Amino acid sequence: MFAERVLSGMRPTGALHLGHYHGVLKNWVHLQNTYPCLFFVADWHALTTNYDNPQGIEQASWDMVVDWLAAGVDPEQATIFIQSKVPEHAELHLLMSMMTPLGWLERVPTYKDQQEKLAGKDLTTYGFLGYPLLMSADILIYRADKVPVGEDQIPHVEFTRELARRFNHMYGREPDFAEKVEAALARLNSKNRRSFNDLRKRFQESGDKEAVARGKALLAENAALTDDERERLAGHLEGTGKMILVEPGYLLTPESKMPGLDGQKMSKSYHNTITLRESPEEVTRKVRTMPTDPQRARRTDPGDPERCPVWQLHQVYTDAATRAELGQGCRTAGIGCLDCKQPVIEGILRELAPMRERARAYTDDPARLRAIVEQGCDKARALAQDTMRDVRAAMGLDYRR
Repeated sequence: MFAERVLSGMRPTGALHLGHYHGVLKNWVHLQNTYPCLFFVADWHALTTNYDNPQGIEQASWDMVVDWLAAGVDPEQATIFIQSKVPEHAELHLLMSMMTPLGWLERVPTYKDQQEKLAGKDLTTYGFLGYPLLMSADILIYRADKVPVGEDQIPHVEFTRELARRFNHMYGREPDFAEKVEAALARLNSKNRRSFNDLRKRFQESGDKEAVARGKALLAENAALTDDERERLAGHLEGTGKMILVEPGYLLTPESKMPGLDGQKMSKSYHNTITLRESPEEVTRKVRTMPTDPQRARRTDPGDPERCPVWQLHQVYTDAATRAELGQGCRTAGIGCLDCKQPVIEGILRELAPMRERARAYTDDPARLRAIVEQGCDKARALAQDTMRDVRAAMGLDYRR
């Protein structure tokens, strides 16, 4: 039975934009106030598709961390680190590759999807095929039980759960597992022991997940048990062995409603972004030159806000009363398009102003930034090393015993 823990990461692809903020970073800031969180730079993952052009990954990583901090990620509350600075990720990835069926990797939905999207690139590498396994190692190395994802990433979490289950079943059965389970059960009072056995039977016979949840709650509340005993009984409850790797759950992240400057989803590939550290002058220029309702060829032509990309930004940056007034002005040609854009400009500038201020503290003092990441890497590695000690022992690779 392990502590609650959230893990999430991002590939370093350059300056982050408002789509990243509304789609990911605002949620991270909320999560860090609720759970212990680890947020990492997935620089090895950047190599899965850019292995032939790695120049720029390092600088993009530092720039991305500055953007995280600018957005409000707090290093006093969350652990910020770089994946490649914790080599235990690679060790667990390697060891798990020995017991992962090839077919499991080939059936991951994004495998063929990405091959089609990147058809011009040679992706016939193990790194690309095995990236879901590396993602699973990223999660399992910290025994994270919560992973914030969008709906399209749920299959990755399910894949990770299957791997954890397979690993625990194969390697979690100590030679004297049955005897240790009986000894742990004997430490429960008769009422709890009877309840636990009934819950186990319900799960084994009908797959009742509520029985598993109640059984684990019973173990967590029982002060007579040691942590090792709780882990063994949790494995016994589900018919596996001692729980070495934690099966993660997912926290569904609401889909970002942040539109780009052309009305499409904000994305670097569409060249329609506003970055988190964009200057006020550039923000103003970009919004003022946005396309509007094509029917408003002249100032005196009435328009339809629903056909205008700027209107989508109003849903994010202006209140209902302002939208009602502007909508009426657009439909009657009472206002011009620049009048309509001004409240959006002001809303974006209000949002970005504190981010630019927070970022300046780190761009002006790079040593402070590196110290935060170094401290985060040390914390992350300590957690990863705890997991790997158990993994090595379970796989018969602990030569210090």
